[in-house]
Amino acid sequence: MQVSARNTFTGQVQSVSDGAVNSEVTLALPGGDLLVAVVTRGSVQSLGLAPGKQAVALVKAPWVVLATRACGLKFSARNQLAGKVSQVDKGAVNSEVTLVLPGGSAVHAVVTNEAVRELDLQPGSEAIAVIKASHVILAVPA
Repeated sequence: MQVSARNTFTGQVQSVSDGAVNSEVTLALPGGDLLVAVVTRGSVQSLGLAPGKQAVALVKAPWVVLATRACGLKFSARNQLAGKVSQVDKGAVNSEVTLVLPGGSAVHAVVTNEAVRELDLQPGSEAIAVIKASHVILAVPA
């Protein structure tokens, strides 16, 4: 499968919590990191999402917000994945920042160069990838 989303996570469905319209699906990534997606109940049914099933989560890099603990803020976003910056690729206006989670998964974010400077993002520094659960797209092998 080839997709344009910079973040592609393969994992196993850990849990599905059904709501009236949407369901919350927790995906366990290799190494133990967890990623939560909010999708419609119809999507859960049509994809056959259930605990133990393999699934792929897609997240576009511009949808990932980076923060540091020093910012002193609490976020409403369901996914707050702490890790270490492994790479910063600077462009004219934006940079792609790669964050490696404790379990080994990499999260890519596209943020402004100003944000990279303000947060002092550089290889080895700690950061948090903030991803709204509604920005996580789930897929299963055909």
